[in-house]
Amino acid sequence: MSAGLLVQYVVVGLIVLASALIVFRKLAPKLTNRWLASSSIHFSRSGRAAWLRALGRRLQPKQATGDCSDGCSTCGACGPKPPAAARTGPTPLEFRPRR
Repeated sequence: MSAGLLVQYVVVGLIVLASALIVFRKLAPKLTNRWLASSSIHFSRSGRAAWLRALGRRLQPKQATGDCSDGCSTCGACGPKPPAAARTGPTPLEFRPRR
């Protein structure tokens, strides 16, 4: 195996790993925040190297600030508003012509 092919495999592997991490963060945000918090605590312990403590600070998950721009959706105020008059019965089908 040549060195160029090995570098290509490493680069493609890193791209696939980064893509998988991004998708996993989108699909399971609470789980990944727990994992980031636990790894941040592990790396930030006293007695660790300075670069590991810096990595631990960088891995800390963002905390919800309480305003509507952080997207935490804990209060329910940021999401879509429910319709004013909710229908109680079955809704009729609406057929729309194609454009």
